[in-house]
Amino acid sequence: MSLEAAAANPSDGTTASGSSFYAAMRILPRAQREAMFQIYSFCRQVDDIADSDGPRPERLAALQQWRDDIDALYQGHPPPRLADYVTSVRKFDLKREDFLAIVDGMEMDVPQDIRAPDIATLDLYCDRVASAVGRLSVRVFGLPEADGILLAHHLGRALQLTNILRDVDEDAGLGRLYLPREGLLLAGITGDDPVRVIADRALPKVCLPLAERAKLHFQKADEIMNRNKRRAVRAPRIMSKYYRAILDLLLARGFASPRTPVRVTKMARIAILLRYAFI
Repeated sequence: MSLEAAAANPSDGTTASGSSFYAAMRILPRAQREAMFQIYSFCRQVDDIADSDGPRPERLAALQQWRDDIDALYQGHPPPRLADYVTSVRKFDLKREDFLAIVDGMEMDVPQDIRAPDIATLDLYCDRVASAVGRLSVRVFGLPEADGILLAHHLGRALQLTNILRDVDEDAGLGRLYLPREGLLLAGITGDDPVRVIADRALPKVCLPLAERAKLHFQKADEIMNRNKRRAVRAPRIMSKYYRAILDLLLARGFASPRTPVRVTKMARIAILLRYAFI
């Protein structure tokens, strides 16, 4: 599940109007807010294609149509569904390659479901479905180029790895397994059948190192945000704190079966919003 899909995942009490994404973006000035919701809408639409149960050739064709539409947008004749994006693309210098990278990431699940990718493939997936979203977002937020790209790299991976750990059971139900093959082999798990893997008693040995990697990315993201203007990092900091809270809940619960869903309470979400948006 992609970062943007997780931001609207009802199982976490985070529908479009109540998600951590929505709360973080609501504090932005109007032009930035509109641009971010356009990015969000784009991500949701391509993610819905990838996650649908339609025939794979039809899903591939629909994603290719999005690529064609993005090309048309940047060639100066946007299709109707992207007409409103023209102002944001120009105002914030949003890059065509980042929109295309998101489509490429969603497409990684379409020809066949991802199952135990090697670490390099997993990192590429995280870059496309999460960090590419971040690269678009930091331009809207107004971060300096170098720090913005670096923040997108680390925070995107932190959030996406947290999603993978949180949704391991849900993804297995869809026939997907995002845990890295190298980690499975180190834990003595040789198969890649999602249902069997998530029932294996060695699963915590796979998940804990991934959680540690996510923590390191959160720490690097914090370092970058700490050296930038508070106003420019308010929204990404709120997202970071929400997802770090999810990771902490996962670590406190553990990864042994049975795994109960984790949820950041409403009061905790309000506290994060108040602390990092207004105080």
